[in-house]
Amino acid sequence: MTSLPQGAGRRCHNTVNPLHSAVYFSPALGKELAPYGIEDPSAVYFAGRAAPLGAAGAGTVTATFYNFSHSLVARFVPAVWESASPATVLAARLRAVDAMLRELLGEETLSSPEMTEAAQLAMTAADACTRPGRPLYAANADLPIPDAPHLAYWHAATMLREHRGDAHIAVLLSAGLDPLEALVSHTASGRGMAPKWVLSTRGYNKQDWAAAQERLRERGLLDAEGELTAEGAELRKELEHATDRLDGAPYEHLGEAGVARLTELAGGFAASAAKAGAFPEDLFGKG
Repeated sequence: MTSLPQGAGRRCHNTVNPLHSAVYFSPALGKELAPYGIEDPSAVYFAGRAAPLGAAGAGTVTATFYNFSHSLVARFVPAVWESASPATVLAARLRAVDAMLRELLGEETLSSPEMTEAAQLAMTAADACTRPGRPLYAANADLPIPDAPHLAYWHAATMLREHRGDAHIAVLLSAGLDPLEALVSHTASGRGMAPKWVLSTRGYNKQDWAAAQERLRERGLLDAEGELTAEGAELRKELEHATDRLDGAPYEHLGEAGVARLTELAGGFAASAAKAGAFPEDLFGKG
């Protein structure tokens, strides 16, 4: 294996991931699933992200998604599969991704040599991902690779995102952070979703949030103002480093030059998507 510059794999992931994540904020997925009676935003999200697992129950979705309230998951899963089978949802998801990328990036970018190159690089990185202990990655890895370069790129981005996410859950468990504690501490770091978005999408309320803050204070990770203590900041730093170690193989396999090039290409796509309104302006932050 090659030795990459420190943080290179994480930086690459952070530029590749936005186009995967954008589909959950795009109206395209809801539009594709609405004819099947899947209209609630949470139902759309759970169906779209869980479909690779098959007709999974609420327990499996809660376990693999980690930071969602089980009561919220159970409101829609497994009932969502009575409205549309996982195969139907997967086909709708791919149509939604196609429509979203055409809107955010434009036809010229989708048909460009750069998109083809990015897809090849991202797929090369994904070749080194491993299935054991990584259920969401493994489920997506079993899906066929789309022919169109922009869809292949999205598919690779999805595999890379879920591979890191599966690893991160293992790290959170090892650190003893429950789902909401993980979210609260991430928000306190300034890098996570704003509280309003956590509360409106993850199935928690303000009382749950306050209780999680108090548990973190008892561990010395959060101060009275809700900011990370030095110990809390160090823990968040170590969580990312530990995740880097578990998620290093794809980027080591791609190599330093490949990682640098994919980061460059993916960063350009992500910036264009963000400029086109892929994400709400108030999605991240402590407010």
